[in-house]
Amino acid sequence: MLNRLGTLTYRGEGNHDSALVRDHLGAFFRDLRASLGGDPFPYAWVPEWHKTGHGLHAHFAVGRFIKRHMIEAAWPHGFISIKLLGNLPVGSTKLSEARIAGGYLAKYVAKSFADPVGRELGSHRYDVAEGFQPERVRFTGPSRDAVLEQASAHLGSAPGVVWDSAALEQWQGPPTVWAQWGR
Repeated sequence: MLNRLGTLTYRGEGNHDSALVRDHLGAFFRDLRASLGGDPFPYAWVPEWHKTGHGLHAHFAVGRFIKRHMIEAAWPHGFISIKLLGNLPVGSTKLSEARIAGGYLAKYVAKSFADPVGRELGSHRYDVAEGFQPERVRFTGPSRDAVLEQASAHLGSAPGVVWDSAALEQWQGPPTVWAQWGR
């Protein structure tokens, strides 16, 4: 499970080339994997445009301790920060940690919809380690409530947050429901 959050930045004028950022991140995670013995490990990352025009940087999550010097050696382009998730409630599980890390990265994915620069056709708003992609689970039903009930049974709890486009008079898209389980 992902329980450590990091940021990778560029020094100097920054990097404004999203394809180059993706290349650098690919090399970063390959170098980290090699430094850690070569076995695959789970990670996820999200690029973000810096609000002051400095270009792109990346947020990432990993699920294990990695010595800071290994991260610095794998990212020669600028600065790094990494931290273990803290301030978790007593009794938090690894799944709770992963949900918090996912929420952290999802915040940056959501911000990417307002990116000042267009996205290259076919590029993703986030990426995960090969072999660690989330499994797709589909639920179908005659109503929103029936589908949410199935998902809740699958996840073992009711959603903490539910957003429904039906609540917005000005909504122009297809009917949409978003739900979040756990914190």
